[in-house]
Amino acid sequence: MGKFLKIAFFFLIGILLIWWSLHQIPPQEWEKFTQALAKSKLLLFIPVFFILALSHFFRALRWRLIMEPLGYKPSIINTYLAVLIGYLANLAVPRLGEVLKCTLLAKYEKVPAEKIVGTIVAERAFDVISLGIIFLLALTLQFNVIQAGWIQLKTQSTPDAAAAGGNNLLLYLIGGVILIGFIAIWIFRKKLTGPIIKFKIILLGIWEGVISATKLKKHNLFFFYSFAIWFLYLLATFIGLYGTEGTASSFSTAISCLAYASIGMILTPGGIGAYAYFMAKVLELNGVEYALGLANGTLQWFAQFLIVIVLGGVSLILLPIINKEAK
Repeated sequence: MGKFLKIAFFFLIGILLIWWSLHQIPPQEWEKFTQALAKSKLLLFIPVFFILALSHFFRALRWRLIMEPLGYKPSIINTYLAVLIGYLANLAVPRLGEVLKCTLLAKYEKVPAEKIVGTIVAERAFDVISLGIIFLLALTLQFNVIQAGWIQLKTQSTPDAAAAGGNNLLLYLIGGVILIGFIAIWIFRKKLTGPIIKFKIILLGIWEGVISATKLKKHNLFFFYSFAIWFLYLLATFIGLYGTEGTASSFSTAISCLAYASIGMILTPGGIGAYAYFMAKVLELNGVEYALGLANGTLQWFAQFLIVIVLGGVSLILLPIINKEAK
């Protein structure tokens, strides 16, 4: 029930952001929004499809590279299909895909899931660093835009007194739950010996997977894959900006769009609502009308959503078939 409520909460945020985004469009500009979608250049999203498919392939190669120091070298096709299925699962349940692709690879390649979960943690750490570099680039190339964007976000997220009081109450409740948890563990510590030992084994496996990233033999290849992943994300965003009338922009604008849109992808499942809203705001700060920016952001988000549905769905069918034939 807790997991369900968490998922429902983030989906609700996404839906509220869609509602909020649409209500930001002045009534006199609704026609521009609908016309921008109606007149969109859908053929431009064909290269975007292949660019993003290639970026996912590089992600699979990078993940495979991190597993090598652990002594595991799964097949490229199984790793790629597992990555695509992971993206598909993330649309439904945030972060479920990270665990699912590990269990799938463990099933078909006979590798310990707890160890390769650790490699995912290491991968995400490098993604955070990469996103930080993207923000630094955006800050260098579009300082005024990034500054204005952060000011807007800070203004909109400043809590009032009632909200602050609610936050304090939530902190007290969390503290109480943690305290009760520690007391329960102390009382039932003898009965928990077995599960604790198993938990320690899992944690050790995850830690081994994390530190595997520090033992890479092919550092140059790892950095090339990381660069390729984010460059392809940027290229897809840049091409996507030409998909609607009035939103064609420079490469520096595409960098700012990618930086903020990536935050949108983190905030809600699959970036629903948040991705298009952040794209629209960045484009608005670059002189594009909000309605046109929202139309482009909506189209780019839908294109990515469709790519994950198609590639993930095909991978879900192919993975057991390919491994059955191999066996």
